Amino acid sequence: MDVILLERIARLGGLGDTVRVRDGYARNYLLPTGRALRANEANQAKFEAQKAQLVARNEERKGEASQIGETLDGKTFVIVRSAGETGQLYGSVSARDISDLLKAEGYSVSRNAVELNQPIKSIGLHKVTIALHAEVSIEITANVARSQDEAERQAQGETLTSADAIYGYDEDALRAEDLGGAMFDEDEGEEPRREEAPQIGEEE
Repeated sequence: MDVILLERIARLGGLGDTVRVRDGYARNYLLPTGRALRANEANQAKFEAQKAQLVARNEERKGEASQIGETLDGKTFVIVRSAGETGQLYGSVSARDISDLLKAEGYSVSRNAVELNQPIKSIGLHKVTIALHAEVSIEITANVARSQDEAERQAQGETLTSADAIYGYDEDALRAEDLGGAMFDEDEGEEPRREEAPQIGEEE
């Protein structure tokens, strides 16, 4: 479908541009949110008549987005999910999940503003870009953990998929213990030597 953009949209075009987009994207997002008009002579004339107002509205939205961005940029949000010992989630965290979380925290952020190339499928600290406006993008951190306690430990730099976190022991200590169990000749690097027991009838 060809549409006339009523504001600048990242990776698509600027205000007043006529671009071709997928029908679903136009019907489900661009048209109902007032970001575009169907491209035809009547709407082109309508756009030209309202162009000054549209430019002013775009600047106003940009200013609002900048204000939200100043309070949101760099913040960390905890998302508690069930996961296995290796940190793989039993499910995933989607752009909609992050949008719903931000809305619950008082930030009006649509799902389309959350730039997540693929759902988050593991625990950890994940950087997520939020496009509040075509010219205003900020970054938040999604702290995905199995509990609030684990989220706090992750925030302090702990890796919760290590053997120590899972089983309660230190991988480095165990490795050192295993290596210390074998005696090597320091000069030759040979295998451990075993003394043979004296044979019957042989003098010791």
